[in-house]
Parts: sequence; C-alpha cells; structure tokens
Amino acid sequence: MKKLLLIRHAKATHETGFTDFERPLTDKGFMQAELMAARLQVNSIQPQILVSSPALRTLSTANVFGQVLGLPQAITNKDIYDASENALLKVIYNLPDTHDLIALVGHNPGISQVLYYLSGAIKEVPPCAVALIEFDADSWAEVHEASGKLTHYDTPSPPAP
Repeated sequence: MKKLLLIRHAKATHETGFTDFERPLTDKGFMQAELMAARLQVNSIQPQILVSSPALRTLSTANVFGQVLGLPQAITNKDIYDASENALLKVIYNLPDTHDLIALVGHNPGISQVLYYLSGAIKEVPPCAVALIEFDADSWAEVHEASGKLTHYDTPSPPAP
C-alpha cells in the first residue's frame, strides 16, 4: 500500500522585492507549519521522506515538517514548482517505490487538482493544509485517477461554522 501526503506550503509573504520563487514564509507561516507537523505526529502520520518544490516557501515548509517529525532533509524536485496537475502526476509516478509513505510539498492550484484527480475529494486547500491519500498499489507508477482514498485531511484554521 502506498500513501501520499500532500502538503501545500504555509503562508508566504506577498511583499514586493521578492521574485515568486524567493518569497519567504511569514511568521504565521512558520507557526502553521509547526502546528500541522505536530498534528501529523499526534495522528501517527510519519512520512519516510519529504519531496519538495525548491521554491523558498515550500522548502521552508518542508524543513519545518522535517524538523518536527525527525526526517532527513527534503529532496527537492524543480518539476513541483508552479506545476500543473499533469506535471505533479509525473513526479508522483516516479517517486521511489522503496518508500510507502511520502510527503509531497507543493503549490496550489496543482496540489488541489492532484488531490481531486487521485481521490475524487473536493477540498479547499489553504496554505499549510495536509491531505493523506492511500492507494491499494505496490508501485507509485500504479497510481491513477480515482485510485486513492482520502484518509486524513486537516488545515491550520478551524472550519467556518
């Protein structure tokens, strides 16, 4: 069984003076990442590796998750940055089969699109949202449309009443 943890990067600055690729996390973003990583720990969701876009905000998010969960440094993949659904699917299909639970840290709209494509779940994916999809598959290459089941979903903000 393969499990994919989708993580959207935490809150990043919109201040001028940064290229999109260089936008850093805000203080709130760092707090969101710590909170969400701690919630994964409480729910015994422990990825084996983190695969992240190399953009500063995603890599910073991945680093916080890695520190809280005691994981090795995130592996960066430039194909995740500004990726379409198809580009993200290619990344997923090529994940190492030696790992059964992998966290992918990326950007919207790609993260939302892949969540829907793989699980059929329609969810808001605000900054630092996490979604765990489980697949009855032995290889990442076997993952396909609607083949996954959303088993955990969480956001840093409480849902609106």
